[in-house]
Amino acid sequence: MIHDLLRTWFEFTREWGYLGVFTMMALESTIVPVPSEIIMPPAAYWAQQGQLNMWGVILAGGLGSTFGSSLTYAFTFTLGRAFVMRWGRYFLLPADRLELAERWLQAYQTGGVFLARLLPVVRHLIGFPAGLVRMPFATFVGVTFVGSTLWCAILAWFGAATIGKRPDLLENPEALSEVIKHDLLWFVVLVFALGAGWFFVRWFGSRKSAAH
Repeated sequence: MIHDLLRTWFEFTREWGYLGVFTMMALESTIVPVPSEIIMPPAAYWAQQGQLNMWGVILAGGLGSTFGSSLTYAFTFTLGRAFVMRWGRYFLLPADRLELAERWLQAYQTGGVFLARLLPVVRHLIGFPAGLVRMPFATFVGVTFVGSTLWCAILAWFGAATIGKRPDLLENPEALSEVIKHDLLWFVVLVFALGAGWFFVRWFGSRKSAAH
């Protein structure tokens, strides 16, 4: 069953190509819970098989992420903090998450936007406080694109290194099992890195709250 689900998702990725990568990464950079970790590796797999171009996949992901973040920037830039604090929970943006992202931006400013693109949770929230404080839009877009493209490149490399070298992955359940067994270390490292980033963000937020 897992193999069938995997195959369906991979076929979807191939059929939609660069537009699919762009759209899904744009959604990932808003409030829609679509993890980038399940978007970029399948696209990288097809790039390894010659169905897509690796640089095209990375660029589509970076542009999609930047577009999605620009939408969140425009959302708060237009509506303001009072509206978001009152109604944000109905848009999957509770006040505590917004405040966490605000503290992050206050501490690290422009560099924080870049760093946020490499961390879970903050990654898709950073556009909201940037719009609230009216960070120059050109600066926000530039830093977001660089950080997003770097993150997409990391995930694409991860996908190419773990599943891209097995062209029989979708036709052979045993191949999937072998990949999971022999390349599990890559998955563990990625999960650990994301978890460490998440705990850092939570610790940072708690520390700033205590300071106030």
